Amino acid sequence: MIEDLTEQQAAAKLAADGFNDVPEPTFNFFKAVVSRLWEPSAWILEGALVIEVVLGKEIQAGFIALMLVFAAVNGAIQSRRAALVLQELAHQLTPTSSVRRAGHWQLIDAKALVVGDLISLQVGSVIPADIRVLTNPIHTDESSITGESVAVIHTSGETAFAGTMVVAGETLARVLATGSHSRAGKTVSLINQNNAPGHLQRLLGKIIGYLALLDSALALIIVGIALIRHADMIQMLPFLAMLFIATIPIAMPSSFAVANSVEARELSRQRILVSELTGIQEAANLNLLLVDKTGTITTNQPQVVQFKNLSARSDQQLLRLAASATDSRHPSVVDQAIVNFAHRYQLKRLPQQEFKPFDASVGYAEAPTVVRVRIGALSRLYELTAQQPALAIDQLDLTRGRSVAVMINNVLQGVLILQDQPRPDSAAALKRIQHRGVKTIMLTGDNLKTAQAVADAVGLKGQVVSYQTFKTHSRPLAQVAGIAEVVPENKLAIVKAMQRAGYVVGMTGDGVNDAPALKQSEVGIAVDNATDLAKRSAKFVLLTGGLTNILTILDSGHRVYQRMLTWTITKLTRTVELTVLLTIGYLWLDYVPLSLNAMVLVAILNDLVTLVLGTDRTTIRHRPEQWDMPRLSKIAGFLATGWTAVGVGLIVWLHGLGLSAGQLSTSLYVYLIFSAMLTILMTRTSGPFWRGRPSRAVGVTIGLNCLLTIGLASSDWGVPAISGWLTLIVIVLVLMTGIGLTVAGDLWRRLTK
Repeated sequence: MIEDLTEQQAAAKLAADGFNDVPEPTFNFFKAVVSRLWEPSAWILEGALVIEVVLGKEIQAGFIALMLVFAAVNGAIQSRRAALVLQELAHQLTPTSSVRRAGHWQLIDAKALVVGDLISLQVGSVIPADIRVLTNPIHTDESSITGESVAVIHTSGETAFAGTMVVAGETLARVLATGSHSRAGKTVSLINQNNAPGHLQRLLGKIIGYLALLDSALALIIVGIALIRHADMIQMLPFLAMLFIATIPIAMPSSFAVANSVEARELSRQRILVSELTGIQEAANLNLLLVDKTGTITTNQPQVVQFKNLSARSDQQLLRLAASATDSRHPSVVDQAIVNFAHRYQLKRLPQQEFKPFDASVGYAEAPTVVRVRIGALSRLYELTAQQPALAIDQLDLTRGRSVAVMINNVLQGVLILQDQPRPDSAAALKRIQHRGVKTIMLTGDNLKTAQAVADAVGLKGQVVSYQTFKTHSRPLAQVAGIAEVVPENKLAIVKAMQRAGYVVGMTGDGVNDAPALKQSEVGIAVDNATDLAKRSAKFVLLTGGLTNILTILDSGHRVYQRMLTWTITKLTRTVELTVLLTIGYLWLDYVPLSLNAMVLVAILNDLVTLVLGTDRTTIRHRPEQWDMPRLSKIAGFLATGWTAVGVGLIVWLHGLGLSAGQLSTSLYVYLIFSAMLTILMTRTSGPFWRGRPSRAVGVTIGLNCLLTIGLASSDWGVPAISGWLTLIVIVLVLMTGIGLTVAGDLWRRLTK
């Protein structure tokens, strides 16, 4: 027998060597700031800064330097914030390992492993430390440390490394090195910090591209006119640089970090861990949810409710053989149900000479004892049996639950019916999810009769079809309540088929073979009892059972969507308004109507508000969201046209009063800031802006921006001073325009319904 450690020996080694992890590197704030000073958007500003210094314009150079520092420091702060949230969530997702100590198998946190521990590994296990394979060969995915995706075979006596995954085989192994002494230098984190851009970010990237094209066109017009007028092009370069900077959303990454990290922290309070932040924003668009029956709709605590003995053996003999073919190291809920049923008759397992755990590809587990025993799916073992029993499968009452067959020496000997009750909250939660416009389909490996009974019990309307029927005969999804006879490998194909049909797909899962489908789906959700590999592949991990928390995920997605919708419309409106006003002003006045200092202030103060939009109050709509670009363009175009027209009128009026270029610039600066703040209030709610109260952070930031603008306009600091009456007139003009646009917009929406 392979030796293991006692609890006392393990405790002594743990005290001497420490936990099986390594200290996480601290966030280097200075390095994060410097890195943001060496990127394309910063280079544009730095070039403008050099030009201003060469021209001897120290004040303008100071304002550009202020914007550079603001962008770099703010970006570093928000990156640190997001990193801290992810680290906090990662600490709640500790991998577990099956370890034998003092002759007893137990599940412990992987960080409590010590050198010398005897552990059991199976398909889907994340290897928690450097180990030596002791028994059977295993295939491991070592791409996490080598970059190679081809599986590596490790036979008895060979070493496998921490952080890699078992993709085939099962074995006993001895821990050789832990923590910082392992090859990987750390235990594997289940948090996937791959923040690849989601649909929302890719869409906003396109919007920014369109704005850049607009800026380029206007810049070419300005440059052409400047050349015709023989203007000093050196003097124009800083202005052109700032024109592009006004379009480039330096706060966009930070805005996403704030919006997503705020929701990730809120979800963690609700016992939902986020492993990929883009999953939050994808949840707003979710319109199809594939729900795994076992463990999500049901309690995943099946009990044997019927036992049919088809053999000449006694019930006790057959049950003991069935219990002997269950997994003692990594017992599944089915294994546990069979063992518990055998315990009712005081029956214990026979010694296992060899054990092959359940493999979904073959459909059964196998344990040679005094005879060769297999337990697995009834349909699969019925196909393999050498001698068909007298009782046909269709004579069994399969509506009561899952059927598990017992085969001995290639002959079907018995059938156990396991019943798993729906969770008390499943029917209500599914009703609420469907009320949100999310089509819900149950996936299960059960037969059609069992699956239909469960679907009816939890209120899923429609017919349950087999996977083969789903694959070969298309039918409207509205008529489908579930898909039965699904093996885990089918789930990836189902997800891809739904995505090809245009759905944004969510999926719940718990098993090793669910991992590819969880990774493929836009909103992959690992349930509370999921394997390490399933958790690593999903974007969300539920720490409590049931479906209710999926509604919480939907709510978070809608909040992020609404905040980013405000950001998008506001950004489009402000950019068009600013660039068109400056272009028209230059063409008419023969000088840029907004000073460089004022332009820097406009960019910084606008971005300050967008940074706190992630905390804003929102209204959750009970339907999947869609990024309707034509609609967004109409809204932004309507607002931009209104603000720009009034802004042009303001420039004409101020010029007619004979104001200096500096005073006109300050007046326009006040107009741009107040119109931008009011646009945020107008776009954050579908009703009149005066009825929707923003969050404290948004309200305070808007208020401080307005007070700072009034103070600068009256103090002659950074921008030329203007009279208090002129400032008041501009503010009143903005309020009247905002009210007029709100009323006109509401009337337009009613007429176009």
